[in-house]
Amino acid sequence: MAIPTTNAADAKAQAEKIKALELAVSTIEKQFGKGSIMRLNAGDSLIKDIEVISTGALSLDIALGIGGLPKGRIIEIFGPESSGKTTLALSVIAQAQKKGGVVAFVDAEHALDINYAKKLGVNIGDLMISQPDNGEQALEITETLVRSGAIDVLVIDSVAALTPRAEIEGDMGDSHMGLQARLMSQALRKLTGAISRSNTLVIFINQIRMKIGVMFGNPETTTGGNALKFYASVRLDVRRVGALKNGEEVVGNRTAVKVVKNKMAPPFTKVEFDLMYGEGISAEGDILDLATTANIVEKSGSWYSYKGERLGQGRDQAKEYLKANLNVRDELRASVLSKNGIGELLMTNDMSDNVADDASVEMDVPKKSKKTAPAKEAKVPLN
Repeated sequence: MAIPTTNAADAKAQAEKIKALELAVSTIEKQFGKGSIMRLNAGDSLIKDIEVISTGALSLDIALGIGGLPKGRIIEIFGPESSGKTTLALSVIAQAQKKGGVVAFVDAEHALDINYAKKLGVNIGDLMISQPDNGEQALEITETLVRSGAIDVLVIDSVAALTPRAEIEGDMGDSHMGLQARLMSQALRKLTGAISRSNTLVIFINQIRMKIGVMFGNPETTTGGNALKFYASVRLDVRRVGALKNGEEVVGNRTAVKVVKNKMAPPFTKVEFDLMYGEGISAEGDILDLATTANIVEKSGSWYSYKGERLGQGRDQAKEYLKANLNVRDELRASVLSKNGIGELLMTNDMSDNVADDASVEMDVPKKSKKTAPAKEAKVPLN
């Protein structure tokens, strides 16, 4: 860390600065413990690869730039009603369980459908769930679980349902201006450090409200004040953009997710994927779209082909082919990841096994969580 000097006086002044700095560091470490302050090039534990958990949607993992959602950070998923927010969070839970992670779900809305979670691949036998009576209780439970250091993923559904105790105990019609915003601000100040130390991925699901009297700009806002916007490392805006039909029957939604904030990679990427009813995110459809955009899969008219072999006529038939031929699906996935510059870790992660019936979900053998280095900026196709 030596700075070039031109004369003896400068060298002496520099030596005194270094000595003063060493004394300051020594004092800080005595007062607050070793590791309270360190140099980034000293090989300390502060420098580590970013550990991520897949979202279950390959296109979204690529859009995030690091291959998934980062552990030890706060994530906000928001959007209109029935847009797929909880489904996306449950997909993250299922992916974490496949890597042997311990997961928890704080159901402040008291509306979690266990059977639906099971269909999405969640091992409900290992899912810890809490249905708190008020916002303070929900956030205290969250803090206790995070500080235990044993939780890999924790989902709070939703911020809008974190009703302050004073509002619950008060009468209908009473004014409680700013109570929820103050509650969230205080909780996040306490939680941020603990979340980083415990390496827990904490996901807040949030709802959208309309600002009154907005004449210009976007009138939409999220509940719970501004604190969550600042503390979140990643914010995902989930929207339903269309219906997927089988004849006249609606079988799913076309869902768009925009990364509106990302502290880990460039933000403002946008992706679309299929969200099938009773099944969740269509991994096959997502891979097929990405492979087609990257010219890995050839599309001639309505036919899809890969290495001279026809996958099917029409997108639905091609998806069914990939479901039946997992080796082809995994090969396409690896090719897409390689082309987008995502590391080897995601190439070996288990695919999301979607289950479309009420039968019990067969879970993969848990594996220890691995770490992945930050990837270079991914080129994400905009559908």
